Amino acid sequence: MADITKQGFDRRRLLIGTGATGLSLIAMPSILRAQTRELVIGGAASHKPWVETHVAPMFEKKYNARITFEGTRSLVNLEKMQKNKDKPYLSVVQMDDPVMILAVREGLLEPITAAKCPNVAKLKPGTMHMDGMWANYLQPWQGIAYNTNVLKEPPASWADAFDPKFKGRIIGKPMAEAYKDIDAAFAKLKTLKANLLTAYSQMPQAFSLLEQGEAHMIVGALSSFGMQRRLDGAPINMTAPKEGIFPVPSGIALVKGSPNIDLAYAYVNELLGAEVQARIAPPTFALPTNVDVPVPPGMPTNATVHPIDWAFVAENRNSWVQRWDREMAI
Repeated sequence: MADITKQGFDRRRLLIGTGATGLSLIAMPSILRAQTRELVIGGAASHKPWVETHVAPMFEKKYNARITFEGTRSLVNLEKMQKNKDKPYLSVVQMDDPVMILAVREGLLEPITAAKCPNVAKLKPGTMHMDGMWANYLQPWQGIAYNTNVLKEPPASWADAFDPKFKGRIIGKPMAEAYKDIDAAFAKLKTLKANLLTAYSQMPQAFSLLEQGEAHMIVGALSSFGMQRRLDGAPINMTAPKEGIFPVPSGIALVKGSPNIDLAYAYVNELLGAEVQARIAPPTFALPTNVDVPVPPGMPTNATVHPIDWAFVAENRNSWVQRWDREMAI
């Protein structure tokens, strides 16, 4: 009897112990989930597919984190930072460079440092801005998009757009390339008026005219849009003129006072790193900014990239728009 009682006692102890362990095992996933931190990123709506496909799975596994990507427009992200300045919920923003300048002026960004983002050391010159307030992780580029059914040879120079044979066949972008010599720039642009079909503000409409053959080329076309249309089967191609191309950089920055700042630094460092840029440059038809990443197939390999002083642009943009409307109306 004593042995049976002892065995029963031991069995009960074993069951109790096993039960506790079982409960611990059952509870463990929820504990792990509680330890999984969330990183909220504000970026462009068009970026959401490649972030969720090429970046989020790797980052979430590596850092035991969950990424929430709020896809919208740069100015909307700026507004979110302004409204939540005292208690930010965004940790990282991926925005256009002109909007980054506005965020810097309002004290909404935290500097990116090499100590916390070592991949900074691998960036091309001109891709870190305002003492590290933001960096460029990609460089979509502006070149010339042309209709391959009409033009059998790609335009070799920006000057080709001024050729009288293209009268009424050019779609231009209302931006002066020689933007620091504005009088000379507008004087040259006026000679283009005879060739202009229209000046575009919405790329889909501009590319529709190009694909139909009504326009022969788009001057200042964006690679990420034009090369995707070619991939979709449209009769167009992109070319880098011999004088060089202009970057439309994609910026990334840390939100000042953001939650999970260590995760935010890690995310920025990953996007500035070779592994991530090698994944995202090809599907976005952009040039990488990390020197260790090769230029994706189909991208210009030897073109001169002329950086744009976005602070200068932001300061003068309104007056340029007014002058364009006054002098370049067609």
